[in-house]
Amino acid sequence: MKIKFVLLIAMVILYVVGDDHFIHTDHHRRRKHRVASGKRDIRYDWRTREFISGQRRNSKLDSGLNAISTDPENEKNVEKLFLSPNYTIVQAQIGTTAVLHCEVIDIGESTVSWIRRRDYHLLTVGLQTYSSDKRFFTSNGKSGQDWSLHIRYSELKDSGLYECQITTHPASSLFVELQLLEAHADIIGGSEKIVKSGSPLRLSCILRRTTEPPEYIFWYHGEHMINYDLKGGAAVRHGRQGSELIIPRAEMKHAGNYSCVPSNARPANVTVHVLQSEKPAAMQHDSKGGSAVPCGRRRAISILLLNVIALLWR
Repeated sequence: MKIKFVLLIAMVILYVVGDDHFIHTDHHRRRKHRVASGKRDIRYDWRTREFISGQRRNSKLDSGLNAISTDPENEKNVEKLFLSPNYTIVQAQIGTTAVLHCEVIDIGESTVSWIRRRDYHLLTVGLQTYSSDKRFFTSNGKSGQDWSLHIRYSELKDSGLYECQITTHPASSLFVELQLLEAHADIIGGSEKIVKSGSPLRLSCILRRTTEPPEYIFWYHGEHMINYDLKGGAAVRHGRQGSELIIPRAEMKHAGNYSCVPSNARPANVTVHVLQSEKPAAMQHDSKGGSAVPCGRRRAISILLLNVIALLWR
């Protein structure tokens, strides 16, 4: 009876471990797939006059621009008077200066005005600002053809449709939709990181939804800024879209909270745990042992044990 009982317990343990390993692995795969699936931003490049996202997009399908009823007469005038394409989308980062371009052909004595369509508020006429909000102003390029509307320190409320209008008879208009993005930093690997004492510590910070590179990216350990106080071979490497902090040999003093703070995006934080050379029992996780025996083989062993028990009971 004792032998039968022991075999029965062994079989139950193998089933539980096998199922737990299978469920954990399946969950990890599904989670990995969800993280890898992302939505790409679409931006309009005024130099090439193309949407840069890997594929072209018809901006007329956008909800804001689609709300405009197209006037055939205006469409003809747009082709004659404007160099800029009509019904375009411009993406800018919150806090930066958003620029909406309106390139015109020689318009003679006519003037160019910018109107915010949300409330039909007249913003500028020529180079003069009519809005009480002095963040809005118009510039005229060296060629005299590009009447660009600038919005300094742009805010989320500035998103929406804008109209560049030439005072012809009848008036001719070009429409631009402004989409403002809130940029944020993201430290790869989640909010916590565990590293073994003596092993290298590498923290990678990526900027998301940015339209221009930051002026700086500072790293903090707790309240202490460490960019210019690196010791023990530590280094900070900067790129156009992020920064990386590298500590060759992690020590107990390197544990704690780290922050990645860009000049133009929300910061990101991570908590680093540094373990001694021998992991505590509560933190042990033998990844090799967990993957040495495949799930299918464990199930085969369990079925074999089940058959043995069935024979012993006869």
